[in-house]
Amino acid sequence: MGKRRKRNTNVRRDSKQPAFEVNWGALLVPPIILAVVVAVLVFGRSVFDPPVTQLIVEGPFQRVTEVQVQAALAPELGSGFLTVDLERLRQRVESLDWIDSSRVRRLWPDKLEITVTEHRAAARWGDKGLLNVRGELFTANARHAFPELPKFIGPPGSEQEIVAFYRSSRGRLAEANMMLDSLHLDARGAFTLVLAGGQEIRLGRRDIERQLQTFFEVAAPALVERFEEVDYVDMRYANGFAVGWRTGAGFANTVESYANG
Repeated sequence: MGKRRKRNTNVRRDSKQPAFEVNWGALLVPPIILAVVVAVLVFGRSVFDPPVTQLIVEGPFQRVTEVQVQAALAPELGSGFLTVDLERLRQRVESLDWIDSSRVRRLWPDKLEITVTEHRAAARWGDKGLLNVRGELFTANARHAFPELPKFIGPPGSEQEIVAFYRSSRGRLAEANMMLDSLHLDARGAFTLVLAGGQEIRLGRRDIERQLQTFFEVAAPALVERFEEVDYVDMRYANGFAVGWRTGAGFANTVESYANG
């Protein structure tokens, strides 16, 4: 008998054939399961991070309205109750003119409470600006004139310097029964006080404290009887001062010099 041939059972694989095949159809999520997942996510957010449904705005509103505050916050309320950025809300509120500070807090389950504090105007700045009690420029375009407030004029960034000078001099002005209308600081650093009667007190850049002391202790007492006739008092002298007198209703004046002592 002939020898049986041994059958080769090894299967030769094509080198281009992949080692395995992916059944993509089996990996597709059935629509019903996908719908369930979406529903769970939506339901979970509505339960654990519900939308904000109410804004409670509190404060002594004099220059700002509750509607203005709500309008400023509206673009930031797309997030849920827990994920809304309170710090960003606070910054938006305080970007409004007249808002000095604010506090924002959550009230479970879907409310936000905003408490605002308005600026207190202490002086006018230039034509339309206003300074608060800390000497900060909080609006550059005030709608109201506030004629009862003193007016400060100076280079940009000099607000704090002018406020400091005003604070140091207002007590002595009150003691001398003088009311300040405006305070000017020029580009060279020299101060000029303009009183309610239109009289100017001109000061230099140096020895301002000494000049003020000389004005209140020497010049003002010497001129008190005729102060309505004064156009200006120039204190920029080492040993005295000069007075410009009004003549009639015009601007021409005569000048007299006074020596200390």
